[in-house]
Amino acid sequence: MALSATIYKCNLSISDVDNGYYAEHALTLARHPSETDERMMVRLAALALNAHQVQTLCHGDAELGFGAGLSSPEDPDVRLVDFTGRKRLWIEVGQPLDKPLLKASQQS
Repeated sequence: MALSATIYKCNLSISDVDNGYYAEHALTLARHPSETDERMMVRLAALALNAHQVQTLCHGDAELGFGAGLSSPEDPDVRLVDFTGRKRLWIEVGQPLDKPLLKASQQS
């Protein structure tokens, strides 16, 4: 029997003075059984540090969230998708594989 993901709930308050971004985010993090707590927290930090991109890149009209994670290597760890469905931000945690990196660099 396969182990299931551990689900964590997080309320994140961001006050980014440098970028003028202030927001509350209610997040759900799923930690794959093979993922360490440290990697999960790096994903959360990457999302927090790039949350201002919702305003900067998409003028507030976008969805910032986590990708499918380790279970889907073709999806980023953190992504920003605008209202048209275009991925505007693609963040990989750790050393990415060549194939996803090539795919991310070719999207327009």
